[in-house]
Amino acid sequence: MCSGRISFSKIIFSWLFFLGSHDSFSYWVDEKSPVGPDQAKAIKRLARISLVRKIMKKWSVTQNLTFKEQLEGGIRYFDLRVSSKPGEIGQEIYFIHGLFGIKVWDGLKEMNSFLEQHPKEVIFLDFNHFYAMDDSHHRFLINRIHSAFESKLCCVECVEYVTLLYMWEKKHQVLIFYHHPLYQEYPFLWPGNKMPAPWANTTNVHKLLQFLETTLGERSRYGTFHVSQAILTPRVKTIAWHLIRGLKNTLVLRNLPMILNWVKAQKPGVMGVNIITSDFVELVDFAATVIALNDLLLEDDESAT
Repeated sequence: MCSGRISFSKIIFSWLFFLGSHDSFSYWVDEKSPVGPDQAKAIKRLARISLVRKIMKKWSVTQNLTFKEQLEGGIRYFDLRVSSKPGEIGQEIYFIHGLFGIKVWDGLKEMNSFLEQHPKEVIFLDFNHFYAMDDSHHRFLINRIHSAFESKLCCVECVEYVTLLYMWEKKHQVLIFYHHPLYQEYPFLWPGNKMPAPWANTTNVHKLLQFLETTLGERSRYGTFHVSQAILTPRVKTIAWHLIRGLKNTLVLRNLPMILNWVKAQKPGVMGVNIITSDFVELVDFAATVIALNDLLLEDDESAT
């Protein structure tokens, strides 16, 4: 996703277009483990039945690709929900979306391995939901993050200073956004409000696209990044009517082409699209679209000089 051209490397990140994945870790969830603390009590009771957990898996999984595969496919923003396992000894933290996923530590190591092999690539990790975690769990997780990436971590800076050139010169590759007050104690944790991600919360693709248009028009001109969540969210009745079909077959497959068409009509830059997330990112060629749109920004930059 990165380019060696100088004009590209000097464009600030909040103006560039990056591709992200929604619930990035959910390519694997453990249907044999207890249901996570992010679920209602009624769901937890029902999920004692193994068949219920199998159905939950169909609606909890939003990606097919592993972290490594997503990175190789051009994903640079990762949407992360994490939790401890209530009752488990120790402070291990797991990814979670209804059901528990892999250990966060394993995911971080996988990402770091990619970055070691690609020293000019940069990623955004957005830790935006925490469950069953007290301060000691948070400190354990934050120490894991630091251990995984060490000097690759970019300390908090004015958003307008962050360009590829800035990152390359400092040998930084990772920006961590942490939606919890403890971010204030660690210079490498960016506050969550620097990465707003408005959520449409709809099953209707037309309402989603209108929401994306509206929130883009309202984004801050300076001082933050911006996530456009191009995702459809099932209601309880959606799941009830399409119990066995799952998220991908019910909402994603038939609507992704229309979402991609909307993306193709966008433009990065001030007040433009910055980061876009979707489910099952490999189903359409988002990466080629993102590259083409960033090239438009380059053309504007070159024509102005």
